[in-house]
Amino acid sequence: MSDEPHSDAPALLSALILAAGLSRRAGPANKLLADIDGRPMVRRVAETAIAAGFAPVVAVTGFEADKVSDALAALPIEIAVNPEFEEGMAASIRAGIRALPAEVAGVLICLGDMPWVSADTLIGLAARFAPAEGRSICRPVYDGRPGNPVLFARRYFPELLDLAGDRGAKAVLQAHVGDVCDCPVDDPGVLRDLDKPQT
Repeated sequence: MSDEPHSDAPALLSALILAAGLSRRAGPANKLLADIDGRPMVRRVAETAIAAGFAPVVAVTGFEADKVSDALAALPIEIAVNPEFEEGMAASIRAGIRALPAEVAGVLICLGDMPWVSADTLIGLAARFAPAEGRSICRPVYDGRPGNPVLFARRYFPELLDLAGDRGAKAVLQAHVGDVCDCPVDDPGVLRDLDKPQT
């Protein structure tokens, strides 16, 4: 799994949408279903990844999986159910990585509660991504602050599969700081998430 695909064709870049969480900080409602400008938040995240050209887009569901899947209905995405969603974010990353096809060269790990990231930002990350040139982890930086989502080359998939607990991929990023390409963006959405649904 750690080998990079070899081809003259453009690299196939996938997007994982982490949409399995318990929404503990959001109160009784599932924040991923919160209405953001007329659409469920998680749907906006998926639509942005699709618009930016990532494929396949895989949404990892768990808590209220049926409701989240309904919110994503009719989109050209795949659903990967995480039966261990109560463990936290690492279990969703593992479930998503396992669902990716062998030809994927990199994966963009998107948080389901960050609907304000622009498609142009994602397109820019993909454009900078070049593992052979040392840019094998690409992350957006707004106003000097690193944000999400982060694009990882396939060589890091084994480490992503080793993650455990309620933590994301930061440990993998920190273990390979020399491989990180910080991509300045004019997009405050890379820092903005939603802990509580808007009313």
